Amino acid sequence: MKNTLKTTATHKGMNRRALLRGGAVAAVASPALVGKAIAAGEVTWRIQSHWPKASASFDASLGKMASTLEERTDGAFKMELLGAGEFAKGPDIFNIVSKGVVPMGTLAASYFEDQASVANFVYGIPGTFRQAWEFEHALKNLGLEALLNEELAPKGVMLLSEKVLPVEMTASKKIEAAADFSGLKIRSSGAMLDYLSAAGAAPQYVPGSELYQALSSGVVDGAHWGAAIGAQSMSLWEVCKYHYKPVLAQTTDSYIVNLNALEELSDDLRTAFLDTVQARFFLRTAEYQHQEALALADGVANQGVEVVTLPDDVLELLAEASTKILEAEGQKSEQATKAADIYRTLMTDLGYS
Repeated sequence: MKNTLKTTATHKGMNRRALLRGGAVAAVASPALVGKAIAAGEVTWRIQSHWPKASASFDASLGKMASTLEERTDGAFKMELLGAGEFAKGPDIFNIVSKGVVPMGTLAASYFEDQASVANFVYGIPGTFRQAWEFEHALKNLGLEALLNEELAPKGVMLLSEKVLPVEMTASKKIEAAADFSGLKIRSSGAMLDYLSAAGAAPQYVPGSELYQALSSGVVDGAHWGAAIGAQSMSLWEVCKYHYKPVLAQTTDSYIVNLNALEELSDDLRTAFLDTVQARFFLRTAEYQHQEALALADGVANQGVEVVTLPDDVLELLAEASTKILEAEGQKSEQATKAADIYRTLMTDLGYS
């Protein structure tokens, strides 16, 4: 039976601020919540994912989080998982969660860059961070995620980062000079569209559920769907045999949660949910780095994949684009200026600029 929380508007506002703070600093782990403490708060949430069910992250990220939460709450918190397009496609997920049509979804923050000026900073500015831990630190300890949630609260939603993952491009054509990159049709999204375009490519957005067909029919010449794991799980290497290094960006996948739905949970279920998502963020990010290496090695050994380093002239164009994008994104709002400063300070501390 769904638990409802009756509050005054003032009380609900206080709860919402506490949720935003708690989402940014939730404990990494706590004892399993079982028995009478949660028996009265049973709930089932429908989750609309941007991942097709074929994507590695549908099971290993969303499925694992849901099963861990159900086990932790002794079956009191269940999730019904919907693959990409079953109810809504990626760009529509923010709106259906904001309106409360479903309580939660998965997406990339770039999908709602028109809704929040810090969205692309949480998605990941290309050409900046080089290692996953750097972005983890910026998101959770230095305040990027909290800055975004300040913007999202009036829209009735909260973002919780699901994992940090690398972005690498795979393509059906070999790139040996900037001329080969010019006009290359690459599936992309968010600030990566500007990044790739600045280097001469012709990026365009294609929903995940339509990506394989777009590649196999020549609508696009290449794509980034994460890196090696994404390319393998989405069968991109069947069409695109060239896998490109270095990492174009460290990026994130995210959960978007309706704040009213979160407030309506019993205190125990809300704590279990927030702690489970936070713990899975760190565990899944680390696991993903290991699986990336395994996936790429398998692609080379068994699928005829060739790992290619982007030529210097393309990398120079991309570096110039990164600086311009960071500057432009930082001018969007006061929160965006703070986000850009987080990037610049950390990159300076790491000796990257």
